[in-house]
Amino acid sequence: MKKALVVGIDNYGEGKSLKGCVNDAQAIAQILKRHADGALNYDVKLQENVLTKDELTEHIQNLFKGDSDSAIFFYSGHGYVDEYGKASLVTPDMSPHTPGVSMDDILMWANDSRINNKIVILDCCFSGNMGNFSGDGTKTSLNDGVTILTASKADELSVELDGHGLFTALLISALEGGASDLLGYITPGSIYSYIDKALGPWGQRPVFKSNVSRFDIIRKVTPPIDVSILRELPEMFKSKEIPLDPSYEETNTLSDKHEVIEPYADENNVKLFKKLQKLTSNGLVKPVGEDHMYYAAMRKKSCELTSLGEYYLKLAKEERF
Repeated sequence: MKKALVVGIDNYGEGKSLKGCVNDAQAIAQILKRHADGALNYDVKLQENVLTKDELTEHIQNLFKGDSDSAIFFYSGHGYVDEYGKASLVTPDMSPHTPGVSMDDILMWANDSRINNKIVILDCCFSGNMGNFSGDGTKTSLNDGVTILTASKADELSVELDGHGLFTALLISALEGGASDLLGYITPGSIYSYIDKALGPWGQRPVFKSNVSRFDIIRKVTPPIDVSILRELPEMFKSKEIPLDPSYEETNTLSDKHEVIEPYADENNVKLFKKLQKLTSNGLVKPVGEDHMYYAAMRKKSCELTSLGEYYLKLAKEERF
């Protein structure tokens, strides 16, 4: 069983309200409910414009109760750090001494939870404080199974852009498939890598903290290459290289009105070559001595696995997918 609490707060009162946080929450809730093929994913509870600290506290505590396989807490709203370095998720009933729900408390609830994988995703200012000891941005204490992904570092603001938080807009893109591997799996680690590259070095910087032995799969999308082809890698690559010749090129037939070269197109070789080309387009195979697979075949060169291809070959041999 997998469950997610998704919270977005725009309404903080005059001069303090935000514009994109409820939009963020609605979009994240929608995408977490199902995998790309329509199969059920997370059982999502969407909470818009939560009014009080007590209400938000109750929702978060309930999320981390029980024995689920995975629990995600997503929050978009204001973040706050007091003069002592204590960070909080701000609720509309904020007061000078009680701005909202303490990030320390959220970490405590996640750390104490029996749920296998606890994932906290925050899009708010100063969100990088999540997971730190109060007042010390250099120390982190995460129990087994806890992962934290935040929009900004402990001392940074989080930007809104075009109706969404900048971080959440990238998060949505990552969940839609931008962060998937060749098996179609999206994990917290792949999401962070995707967002990290997209934000660049000069703007707000995402923060990733995790203590897991294996990343949870947050969402599945259509793989960019048929997994059955990946499973054939051990059969294809019994040696380092596959020798090619014109018989692998589909257009090298006497029926086509252009120069053809012996050996002419062979049906079995053509089928294999099409798979090799798909592997090439996904970075697993490369031609040897040529820039393109077509010329490698027509000029009787060869192709070989890339480092990524070697990785998936190893997984295929071990029947890991």
